[in-house]
Amino acid sequence: MAIHDTTATDLTLERAELEQLLAQSVRTFQGCAFDDADLARLDLQGCAFERCTFTSANLFACKLARTTWRRCRAGGADFESVDAVDASFEGCDLNNTKWRRAKLASVSWRGCKLTGASFEEVAHLGASFEDSLLIGADLRGFSFRKAILKQLDFSEAYLAGCDFRDAVFEGGSLRNAVLKLAKFQGADLRGADIDGFKLTEAALFKGAVITHAQAANFVRELGISVI
Repeated sequence: MAIHDTTATDLTLERAELEQLLAQSVRTFQGCAFDDADLARLDLQGCAFERCTFTSANLFACKLARTTWRRCRAGGADFESVDAVDASFEGCDLNNTKWRRAKLASVSWRGCKLTGASFEEVAHLGASFEDSLLIGADLRGFSFRKAILKQLDFSEAYLAGCDFRDAVFEGGSLRNAVLKLAKFQGADLRGADIDGFKLTEAALFKGAVITHAQAANFVRELGISVI
């Protein structure tokens, strides 16, 4: 456990201790634990977190602009109303996190676990996901228009009203996702797993590009074999 210049390493920190370190211009945290801590409304702009834990932490309305998160674990953490513009998350466990009404412009999530995460009413212009699990996540109304979606697992996700127009799926899955009122015109779904949908739901993909094999799966729902 140590503090060197602007870096804190392997510390367990509560709110008061974190505030004290921030006042000392500490901005990098490695291997630190913030589990269950109440950190609501703190100004953490520009901080870097590596291998830190925030399990069930309260980060309500924190200022997280330009923060970087690498291999952190924050399952069940509350990110509601945070300002995380230009933040980046890489290799993080963010399962069951809450992001309601957060400002997420230009945020990137790469190699993250976001199963069960909730993104209701977020501002997300320029936000991006890559190689991440979004199983059962609530992304209602999210725009992925013209995006390149690399290895995103949307299985059982709530994607009602999402805009996938002209998006390209490079791998990933939409299996059993809720797609009510989602838009797919011009989307390239050839690389995605769209199994689990019935022929009666095929209209959800109106205007999208799919493979012969994917189309055959829909027809098999009628009991017809495609040769």
